[in-house]
Amino acid sequence: MVSKNGKVAASVALVAALMVGASFAAVPLYRIFCQVTGWGGTTQVAKAEADRVLDRRVTVRFDASIAKGIPWSFKPAQVSQTLRIGETGLAYYEATNNADYPVIGSASFNVQPAKAGSYFMKVDCFCFEEQILQPGETMLMPVTYYVDPEMADERRLDDVREITLSYTFYRNEDAEEREDLGTERRAEAGR
Repeated sequence: MVSKNGKVAASVALVAALMVGASFAAVPLYRIFCQVTGWGGTTQVAKAEADRVLDRRVTVRFDASIAKGIPWSFKPAQVSQTLRIGETGLAYYEATNNADYPVIGSASFNVQPAKAGSYFMKVDCFCFEEQILQPGETMLMPVTYYVDPEMADERRLDDVREITLSYTFYRNEDAEEREDLGTERRAEAGR
């Protein structure tokens, strides 16, 4: 027979295991929730261009930053574009690897105001894949997008005349290890 203390210990262990499991599941579940709902300015991925173009215009501003630890310069090639809602836009971002070794980066993104995130549709984007830049290499990276015409049906979005698309590049050291790009860096660090 299990003692009362044993039942309490088993219950506490079960609760602790559930909490640890929930903490590991929280990030991927939150990411999926944001992608599905556009919560927090998460953009959507479109399989094709919009089926209609409206007269209403919106200005898309472009922003870029880099996270600590990535030796790149990163900036938008244009400050803004003004398009009709539903019209497909093509914008470029420019990245330069300032290091003397190859670096792999991954971009995260968001849209402001956040309430417009679920209507900002990316048809194709450099952010869908890791980017590798060789020493001193500069690359122009495209993003093809449109603002979904359904945004015009949302009264709460009538005030949206400007949308900011922001990207932040992070160093992807896991990918560098997979590609064995870190070998030279580790050898140099050991000298």
